[in-house]
Amino acid sequence: MRHTRRQFLRRAGCALGAATLFTRIEHFAPLSVMAQSGADYRALVCIFLAGGNDGNNLIVPLSSSGYSSYSAARGASGLAIADTSLLPITPSSINEPYGLHPSLPELSTLWSQQKLAVVCNVGPLVQPLTRQQYQGGGVARPYQLFSHSDQIAQWQTARADAVSPTGWGGRTADLFGPNSSGFPMITALSGGSFIQGETAQPLSIAPAPTPLNQVLVLNGFSTGAEEAARRNSMNYLRTIDRDFTLVKAVSDKTQQALDIGQSLNVDPALATLFPNTTLGNQLRQVAKVIKHVQASPSLGVTRQIFFCQLGGFDTHQNQVGTQASLLTQVSQAMKAFYDATVELGAENKVTTFTHSDFGRTLQPAGTGSGVVGSDHAWGNHHFVMGGAVRGGDFYGVPGLDGTVFPTLQLGGPDDTDNRGRWIPTASVEQYAATLATWYGVSASDLPGVFPLIGNFSTPNLGFMM
Repeated sequence: MRHTRRQFLRRAGCALGAATLFTRIEHFAPLSVMAQSGADYRALVCIFLAGGNDGNNLIVPLSSSGYSSYSAARGASGLAIADTSLLPITPSSINEPYGLHPSLPELSTLWSQQKLAVVCNVGPLVQPLTRQQYQGGGVARPYQLFSHSDQIAQWQTARADAVSPTGWGGRTADLFGPNSSGFPMITALSGGSFIQGETAQPLSIAPAPTPLNQVLVLNGFSTGAEEAARRNSMNYLRTIDRDFTLVKAVSDKTQQALDIGQSLNVDPALATLFPNTTLGNQLRQVAKVIKHVQASPSLGVTRQIFFCQLGGFDTHQNQVGTQASLLTQVSQAMKAFYDATVELGAENKVTTFTHSDFGRTLQPAGTGSGVVGSDHAWGNHHFVMGGAVRGGDFYGVPGLDGTVFPTLQLGGPDDTDNRGRWIPTASVEQYAATLATWYGVSASDLPGVFPLIGNFSTPNLGFMM
């Protein structure tokens, strides 16, 4: 059967569908890329907890006054966790007792080993904001507060003042420029604006158990006579009509996909056992990619950024059981991933961190056994994990009570209204800039990645070595 050129290209393009390169094809205006280099390998791994993880049950104060305030707001509805069930931790800078959610024993172990830190009450901000300023108006605040899609975008783009087509992960990759081999700096196990750059072109791959050498396979081009002829024809088509910008872009993109697929020619084995869960399989594949690039110096990869995602955290109801199950998955997967970095000798070179849409209200939503949940809020607590993390402590920006942990009081000094929606004291920019600085972004380049960073007193929250 004869095929038109258009049909042939469409078939060849679909053959790459097992995993695709996200791209804008090609920019028509010149872009300034401030290429940087680093001899030492470093990687950032973002885990997005989609739906809005409830930070109020993630970390609970265990001092008598702190737990009493928490229990007073949540106890009657059945949303409060018993103090005897919480996993006790004591942040060194505060020296008061707190408790981790009982589903986080593996992360509790990492905390005790000082490989896990918590960034408290962080969220999208245009500039620092108090309760009085929030309620009085006239001071810039993030657009469309408490909206899933808008708050997800603001976390992933680090822009609370405007819609941005690029994410802070993508802009960080733009700054470094491409790896010498063309192997993408960003690898995505899930989609999101975090990975989008101006020039950086992320690679999207399937999670485990898909073998790494099967994530970018060109089907229909084997060794048979017809298939060999098809391959020769495809190779020839990429050499012609290159005076046309879009044709050249498609041809080059096809070649890049072929080159990357060829470079992923092995499926590295890991001794570390990962849970067979959504997040466990994503992080297992991340560990395999890291092992592969470390074993392939010809790829010239010294910097990598990964994006993973776990959904289900929009717990307006049935929160107690749902969050417990999801956090069990988070704890087990993150601990396995940390153990894998130790296996690879990369624990000091890989930093893993969490993002989420927003926190949730301290005030419960719904009534009755099994129905109760919580609603959309704002500031939240997040984990940072790795050998280069100053673990065993809380980080952020102190509020009116002098600590980075918010005052758990409905209508209190950190509340937007009377529902326990904490106004962040630390911004996404400060949280992300601390990670980007460790990754190798210079102080002079931070405003290019985080345009609002100058609105905050410090770009570094101190949780990285």
